[in-house]
Amino acid sequence: MTPLWIHRLAHRAHRAGVPVLPRLLYAVNRLVYSVALPPSVQLGRDVVLGYSGLGTVIHARAVIGDRVTIGTCVTVGGRSGHHAVPVIESDVEIGSGAKVLGPIRVGAGAVIGANAVVLHNVPRGAVMVGVPARVVRIQDGWGPAPAPSTPPPPRDE
Repeated sequence: MTPLWIHRLAHRAHRAGVPVLPRLLYAVNRLVYSVALPPSVQLGRDVVLGYSGLGTVIHARAVIGDRVTIGTCVTVGGRSGHHAVPVIESDVEIGSGAKVLGPIRVGAGAVIGANAVVLHNVPRGAVMVGVPARVVRIQDGWGPAPAPSTPPPPRDE
């Protein structure tokens, strides 16, 4: 039994309107695995929580896409003064200790480095590091189409 399996059961019960079971399963996850994963969180397929989500906190209204990898001690949550919470698109990797906060969208294929603090939208395929996080590069295949290159000038021989 994993925290994701428990969450899926709690999420189904929550959507079905069962009153007590989702909160009980949330408490089991919190006590046994030390992960705060409320029943209302929308998780995609093939989400991976590093070390069973040890120390991970995810906001109740957060949306997480398919094939997202989340390291330990990650926080995905809101910020004071903002009602909206993060939306994590598919194929994203979030390093250990990272904080993704506020009304932002993390684009598909993005990589967020360990201990980064993300406070602004993340472009598709971006690699984010630092406090506050900044883009250090855009990975091939995820960003906008590259500008057409010009051929090199002919060489005289």
